[in-house]
Amino acid sequence: MASRPAGGTDPGPRNPDGPAPVPEGTELPVVRSTSQFAEIERPIGRPAGVVEPKEVARGVVVFDLDGTLLDDLWLISSVAADLLAKAFGTPAEEARVHYFATTGMPFEAQLSQLYPDAPPELRASTARTFHQRKVTEAYAKAKPFPEVPKLLKRLDREGWTMVVSTGAETEMADLILEREGLRYWFEEVLGSADGTKREHLSEYRRRYPKAPLFMVGDSRFDMEAADSVPGVTALGRASSIRAWTLTPADLAQWGAVWADYSLTSLPEELERLTSKPKSRRRGR
Repeated sequence: MASRPAGGTDPGPRNPDGPAPVPEGTELPVVRSTSQFAEIERPIGRPAGVVEPKEVARGVVVFDLDGTLLDDLWLISSVAADLLAKAFGTPAEEARVHYFATTGMPFEAQLSQLYPDAPPELRASTARTFHQRKVTEAYAKAKPFPEVPKLLKRLDREGWTMVVSTGAETEMADLILEREGLRYWFEEVLGSADGTKREHLSEYRRRYPKAPLFMVGDSRFDMEAADSVPGVTALGRASSIRAWTLTPADLAQWGAVWADYSLTSLPEELERLTSKPKSRRRGR
């Protein structure tokens, strides 16, 4: 049976292939960041309370969103490059590379690292504009990588529990996954309102204490976050887009035990990584 979002009620029988996507063109609301790095506030709107630890059938696969499930890095980097050029005077193509080099962090943390001497008010206002434009100019057009829908269905069929860890706003990630017909497959989505990626992984490790846990991401930050949490294995999606290449070897350097430009063979890798070696019988 496919995973259902935690905390909701069971609506009854569901399509075995998942729900139909929300119609394309559905307007997404602007949600401001609640990242610990941002000087921005708004109600989080998530249920209070601690999720009790539990056992799962096989293991847990934690997916990053941007650049891993969604093919949206070029769209988001275009917004970031334009903003960095206007706010800080960095040439647009150079700004795009700077964004790619620090992606995986909340945008507020990227700005703090890239422009530590800039006035905090300027960084905060730039972050607010980025989150708004990311929704209208990137998320409005973003689509999953072609192999993702079949991949999620297969992993669910093979008994894996799937969750999301993203630096995007939690509610926005939920909305995009619903729009694309993918939210059905994930038991939980943790976003910027729920802490950093390391904190997400620590929380998932607490919730699923006995399960093999894998982090699938597309950035150095994702790999290093996984490597920093005991019991989490890093897996990577490599990138090759105009002005930016992140190879499987790059991701391996930062902790990935497997990486490829597509996630098509991810189920086989999970099988390989969780299979116990067979003992050989000695001959007489």
